Amino acid sequence: MSGEANKHGGTLSCDVIVVGGGIAGQESALNLADAGLEVLLVEKDLSIGGRMIHLSKVFPTLDCAACITTPKVSETARHPNIEIATYSEIGGLERLPDGSFRGVLTRHPRYVIEKDCTGCQECEQACPVTVPDQYQYGMVARKAAYVPFSIANPRIAAIDLEHCILCGACERACPADAIDFTQQTERVPVAARAVVVATGFRLFDPAVIENYGLGRFRNVVTSMQMERQLVPTRPFNNVLRPKDGKIPDNIAYILCTGSRDAVLGNPICSQVCCMYSMKQGQLLLGALPMADITIYYINIRAFGKGFEEFYQSSREMGVEFVKAKVGTIEEKENGDLRLKYEDMREGTVKEADHDMVVLSVGMLSNPEAGSLFAGGALSLDEYGYVGQADILGAPARTNIEGVFVAGTASGPMDIPDSIASAGAAAAEALSYLRRNGR
Repeated sequence: MSGEANKHGGTLSCDVIVVGGGIAGQESALNLADAGLEVLLVEKDLSIGGRMIHLSKVFPTLDCAACITTPKVSETARHPNIEIATYSEIGGLERLPDGSFRGVLTRHPRYVIEKDCTGCQECEQACPVTVPDQYQYGMVARKAAYVPFSIANPRIAAIDLEHCILCGACERACPADAIDFTQQTERVPVAARAVVVATGFRLFDPAVIENYGLGRFRNVVTSMQMERQLVPTRPFNNVLRPKDGKIPDNIAYILCTGSRDAVLGNPICSQVCCMYSMKQGQLLLGALPMADITIYYINIRAFGKGFEEFYQSSREMGVEFVKAKVGTIEEKENGDLRLKYEDMREGTVKEADHDMVVLSVGMLSNPEAGSLFAGGALSLDEYGYVGQADILGAPARTNIEGVFVAGTASGPMDIPDSIASAGAAAAEALSYLRRNGR
């Protein structure tokens, strides 16, 4: 479609709408586009790539996550049959009697003219306002005028108007004259013949577990904050604990933070926490060879191909595994942390001191999936994930004919399973369109 979806009578028309630009959404979009279909890929963030593009390495192979993701992002962005709408949302979708779908695409303003921006970051350097950087999970600051992250695609700046003081420094600095504060939200009618829902997941917020002290004890961090300290584009030159910048030498992981806990509203296993914690443990031992790494776990679930071997290699490298339930974390005067836990093998309460604690947070469903269709027509399961009409025979199908689900929108899974799920969703969509002669 020559890089742009067809427009008829003010309506943006395509064959398939793919909602979500993470690894699953991109895989589905590429498979459909390679089959000759016109795809509209809608991503709410400023860049496609999802969470995977922010990871260090992937388990159990320890391949570079960005090295895998960046070529796929580039392929998606350049495909002539894919139109990408970033910083956009879609809603009000409904299936019409003829089997087609209608909805409304909402494009949020970047306050930057996309076609003119070169991503030079001159506006960012000139901006005097600093705010916490959400892409580094609040560990460092960014400017109110900013390019989201170094490998963002599209590499286009945005103005955070919530924090902008309207000083005009970015306008004066921009060599392309691309700053435009007059931009407004745009709403465009959209038409399609099928929909793929790849809205992904959200992370559990461990701040609700007051006994763990996240937010009160600065040396208690989340697994994604640790992940960002291990990537090449990390905020610091080394792994540092936030309170005093000290290089930690005794790090604890608490597994099942927000998973397998009905009291916290998430009774199911998130499937990835055990393995990504082991992965980080191995990477930490590579970065900090003298460090002690302890993983407090309820059960180790190393169920995938190569997972058991990865678990055993972690043990052989020196990662200590303690079968325990951690009850409380207390901060000492020097910033170190004291864990009180139940040793599940001995049935006794013990204490241990660490200078940094990582909370291995689990996956939760993304509530945005339920609001895509008018009147909540898309069914969700009891945990808030997109319901699968035939979980064994056709896991990509939903309760709405012509709507398919990909990746973690249907439940917790790792990256390879997300990619396989996305391929299934694309195949189902293609089969549906051909079967119905549309």
